Amino acid sequence: MFPVFPIGPSGPWGPVAVLSVAVASALAAPAALAVTPFVLKDIRVEGLQRTDPGTVFAALPFRIGDTYTDDKGSAALRALFATGLFKDVRIEIEGEVAIVIVDERSIIGAVTFVGLKEFDKDPLTKSLRDAGIGEGLPFDRALIDRAEQEIKRQYLGRSLYGAEVVTTITPLERNRVNVTFTMTEGDAAKIKDIRIVGNSVFSERELLDLFELTPTGWFTWYSKTDRYSRTKLNADLEKLRAYYVNRGYLEFAIESTQVTISPDKQTISVAISVKEGQPYTVTAVRLEGDYLGKEEEFRAFVALRPGQPYRGDAVTATGKRFTDLFGLYGYAFARIEPRPEIDRATGQVVVVFAAEPSRRVYVRRIDVAGNSRTRDEVVRREFRQLEGAWYDGGLIKLSKERVERLGFFKENIEIDTNEVPGSPDQVDLIVNVVEKPTGNLIVGAGYSNAERLTFTASVKQENAFGSGNYLGIELNTSRYQRTLVVSTVDPYWTVDGISRAIDVFYRTQRPINSLGDTYDLKTPGASVRFGVPFSEYDTVFLGVGFERTEIGTAAGIPLSYLNYRALYGDKTNSFPLTLGWSRDARDSVLVPTAGRYQRVNLEWAAFGDVRYLRTNAQYQEYWQLPLRMSVGVNAEIGWGKGLGGKPFPVFKNFYGGGLGTVRAFEQSSLGVVDPTGAYIGGAKRLNVNTELYFPVPGTGSDRSLRIFAFVDAGNVWREDETITGESIRSSAGLGLSWISPVGPLKLSWGKPLRLQRNDRIQRFQFQIGTAF
Repeated sequence: MFPVFPIGPSGPWGPVAVLSVAVASALAAPAALAVTPFVLKDIRVEGLQRTDPGTVFAALPFRIGDTYTDDKGSAALRALFATGLFKDVRIEIEGEVAIVIVDERSIIGAVTFVGLKEFDKDPLTKSLRDAGIGEGLPFDRALIDRAEQEIKRQYLGRSLYGAEVVTTITPLERNRVNVTFTMTEGDAAKIKDIRIVGNSVFSERELLDLFELTPTGWFTWYSKTDRYSRTKLNADLEKLRAYYVNRGYLEFAIESTQVTISPDKQTISVAISVKEGQPYTVTAVRLEGDYLGKEEEFRAFVALRPGQPYRGDAVTATGKRFTDLFGLYGYAFARIEPRPEIDRATGQVVVVFAAEPSRRVYVRRIDVAGNSRTRDEVVRREFRQLEGAWYDGGLIKLSKERVERLGFFKENIEIDTNEVPGSPDQVDLIVNVVEKPTGNLIVGAGYSNAERLTFTASVKQENAFGSGNYLGIELNTSRYQRTLVVSTVDPYWTVDGISRAIDVFYRTQRPINSLGDTYDLKTPGASVRFGVPFSEYDTVFLGVGFERTEIGTAAGIPLSYLNYRALYGDKTNSFPLTLGWSRDARDSVLVPTAGRYQRVNLEWAAFGDVRYLRTNAQYQEYWQLPLRMSVGVNAEIGWGKGLGGKPFPVFKNFYGGGLGTVRAFEQSSLGVVDPTGAYIGGAKRLNVNTELYFPVPGTGSDRSLRIFAFVDAGNVWREDETITGESIRSSAGLGLSWISPVGPLKLSWGKPLRLQRNDRIQRFQFQIGTAF
């Protein structure tokens, strides 16, 4: 958003400055204007066009019947100028009458923009209005000039060095004016090259790979990393400094930075001069100060080891660990000062950590600020730090994480620790949150080469009425599976944190590649599920549901479904019980690069017409690699068995093949094939995926666009079929994932490594979804 211009009374061309000039002019010769005090018999105002006379009289420090003096006249001038409505004010005395003569400022009729492309119009209009430039506000040429210069500075911040801003003032009737800002933006200046001089230990290419800013390349049209920004350059210089310091170069320094722009203002060259210094090796780590008699416990948290190169990140990490450990013992204001003792002759350094724990405190009160919609109790029930208890930094950190996981507030929730005046052993915690919209009305469409065009719609409220409860309605019109679901979740159904979720749904489905488009299988039902927390990170889910399955006789129905109908009937009821557990510790849901995700779900239909057991387990883990690469492994196993001497119900089968399972095989084509040609899946599934992610050259640290290489293996089997290594299908290939402006996009091209003669191959596969 365009920033609010810092125009105020203290500015060089602000209202106070103009007032001072006007008042000084009016009072330049007080001796000549001096009048003998007299009693006012009348006050007249001349020159008003739009301003209400009452506004003038309200500002005057005198009334009819008062004694008029020069001091009161001067005060009247100051008060009238301070209203900002007048560009000139005079007071004339005729006998015992004071005549106030004003020259009104013009009023702005409209503010318009011509040629504006780089900025959004609405935020810019709001920023100008906040600065005193807007429809219905008094016209002030000084403010307009200041705004013009500020807009130019904003263009410079976006590398538009050739941008020009011209302001046109158009007079209108009734002392009004239109203000028009005409922008000639031109093209953004691009970085031609970045040079580093003075380096010998590391190559220039290796160092430039650290930078977010890059010269113009193949993908900079998307990443815009070739647009110069002083803020981004400073951040890159800090990365450069950290790179050296973390490899032992304790005295590394950036001596100069030169930024040169071409005469046509279209290209920029950056030259950075560095002084590397010598590397230092840590010979010892010494603890000084008061460590509460727990030096050995603190020493276990030291991230530096003697004999290793000095690392600045390890020093910072050690200081933070010490601070956190002091916090665990109730010392909220502990100070840790790292001091390197350098021996330049030998290239050795002793790192000293001096500690001053200050005093132990306990929490008097916890207040929540900024929650204009969410109830206090929704935040408080996530807190593990209690009022009246000793300050515990670990519990406060955990509490902050739990509040952030609610998803009701913007990122960077802050918890301030304030001392209580007069009570040195007490603190108050202030939880500062910023509400964000938690309701979503989404209409979406998606396309894949298996499902073709699909339509989705949902109305969701994650924080209904500020209670922390969830309400939602979802609709999906997939070609092969259509769904209508109404859901509600109460995360604190009990005070102990047991959650309750209720779902009511209506689903229709038919196997992929089945004959005809009129056939479907209908499943209305409902379920209730409870989540019982067993630790801060683990929750076990228990639930029960009701499902009714209806199979018609429309043309194209698969033979396996007709067999099910003959065995169980055209309408069957089941009451599945569910037991599940999950934990998500990935660093991102959309583009994970580190962390682990685990889940297990068991479904047991022990009552009703259809009885079966169905379980599904998944494990994912991601690891970061050098050069901004990462690797991810996903393993999933599914198993189902019919109970009561009857086979596993066909409509509960697992499916395999395509994106999400084994790529390069046609979507859901693995497993059993019905005599009609429909893919009906199987009662067993095994799936293992490995992906190696590469950053796209020229995108810097942007993870929304990534290239990956993959190897997939797996298959789907019948209930009575044995899983063997020979039956495993596998594939390998390359892909592209992009969190695009129109939704997540995933492309893959693969080649089967292990296949059988009748397998359906589909080398190129893609899927894209959008919301609008």
